[in-house]
Amino acid sequence: MTRRAAFVAAAALSQAFLGAAAAQQAAPVFAAPSLGENGVRSMAANCAPCHGAFGRPVRGSSVAPLAGRKDVAERMKAFKDGKRDSTVMQQIARAYGDSELDALGTYFAMQAR
Repeated sequence: MTRRAAFVAAAALSQAFLGAAAAQQAAPVFAAPSLGENGVRSMAANCAPCHGAFGRPVRGSSVAPLAGRKDVAERMKAFKDGKRDSTVMQQIARAYGDSELDALGTYFAMQAR
């Protein structure tokens, strides 16, 4: 192998390594949230195990109802920003973008109590 060929091969290997390293360090890219009716209903279904179907927890539950509330998005953003304490809700809220929280807030505000 000639000196030039060895240099070209080493440069190509270096570029491949740097490209792979950069790809590993890049932030993950997720699909855009579905803020249509089905997408919002799907996100709201994630709340149902604790807050009940349509934001109405079972009778006697200590979990806050979400149905009919106008402040759900505001409260979720406060959890997300660490302004409200909760063992679970801070972690859950961080998984959503502000537009998703706004959509969830609108969804729950429209639900009958």
